[in-house]
Amino acid sequence: MVELKSIKETLEHADWITTMQEESIEFDRNQVWTLVSAPQDHHVVCTIWVFRNKLDEVGVVIKNKARMVAKGFTQIKGLDYVDTFAPVSRLEAIQIFLAYAAHKGFKFYQIYVKSSFLNSELDTKFYLQ
Repeated sequence: MVELKSIKETLEHADWITTMQEESIEFDRNQVWTLVSAPQDHHVVCTIWVFRNKLDEVGVVIKNKARMVAKGFTQIKGLDYVDTFAPVSRLEAIQIFLAYAAHKGFKFYQIYVKSSFLNSELDTKFYLQ
């Protein structure tokens, strides 16, 4: 299936609708958000759906991926965020971990996390200054 660029195109394909529903179910299951009214006099950061196809070695589509993400380009530094963080591992860190684990004879397992979220309480006093 072709990667689609708009939500209008996506809603014409059952596979993409199913993928979007799965993402929404994960949000509900992980209690990612609570619907609240937009605060007065504050900037609201909207969301957007991003659609990608996961390909195998020969370029055949094996999975559709739909992710709801914040429109980061609409955020204002100092108002909507102060610092940025990326929960990724560098290849060197993984290599060091595997070498150490092999040297010590540790058992380790690889798992696939379908969706993960960084959940923490925000210090609202800091953000509402």
